[in-house]
Amino acid sequence: MSLLAKISTTLDDRSARLAGIVLMLASICMFSFGDTLGKYIVSTYSVGQLMFLRACAALALLAPSMWRQRHEFLLIERPWLQLLRLIFSTFEIAAFFLATVYLPLADVVTYYLATPIFVTALSAIFLREHVGLRRWSAILVGFVGVLIALRPSAQSISWPAMIALAGSLSFSCSLLTTRLLRATPDIVLASAQFVSGLIFGLLIAPIGWVTPSWSSLGLFFAAGAISVCALLCVNRSLKLAPASLVVPYQYTMVLWAVTFGYLVFGDVPSLPMALGAVIIIIGAGLYIFLRERELGRIDSVVNPPA
Repeated sequence: MSLLAKISTTLDDRSARLAGIVLMLASICMFSFGDTLGKYIVSTYSVGQLMFLRACAALALLAPSMWRQRHEFLLIERPWLQLLRLIFSTFEIAAFFLATVYLPLADVVTYYLATPIFVTALSAIFLREHVGLRRWSAILVGFVGVLIALRPSAQSISWPAMIALAGSLSFSCSLLTTRLLRATPDIVLASAQFVSGLIFGLLIAPIGWVTPSWSSLGLFFAAGAISVCALLCVNRSLKLAPASLVVPYQYTMVLWAVTFGYLVFGDVPSLPMALGAVIIIIGAGLYIFLRERELGRIDSVVNPPA
């Protein structure tokens, strides 16, 4: 390989990883906003109704792209793994919104922030991704920071909390299967996920159906639009970078949970929550980011272009 080709390969790999991090951060912001909107909606409407109408809006937005790339749906790789991914993702969404009916948003987010731990462990086992001691340490510190900041309530062993924890594990499995299916076009991954949510929502939406007002339909449409953008970002992120690298940035979810919780539901963060979020959680994510840049520089020195 020529000198120019080797330099280009190194830069492309590092650029892809950094782009994956940025896309994961953007997706977490959008997911958090969508989660806040969803919690607001399920205070009036059922989880099934939310999933059904949200999926309808999302598929309506994706329909033009689905039509233009319809040939991509004829060449789906590993169909059984695709189905498994849809099961994980659909259960995760249902579990999250069901948990928010009974628990504060910040508490549900606490359980979902166990996702980086699950993903890092499962990535090492199933994806054969190398996870060094320093990255493990940063992930564990970040998780401890989450627990200190949010201080889970006495409801931490209740059945809604167990639903949230199960949703977190299912979300981790969904991220891993997405990484395994990174050769699948983004439009196929996203649309299949919303079709799955549509079917699931259609089955349970009749239970406790409430006819939505026009303003509520606007909220459902907004939830669908936000979820489309967030899902496309996270899918692309997992194609560009290892899951064990980008998933720990989900710790930033707590910052958005605090912000949106205050703005929408009037939840005032305590001092430990603010300090834990700013110092420990961001510190853990920032360490991983800087460590990745350092590894990139070291790699170019240890393995210089010939």
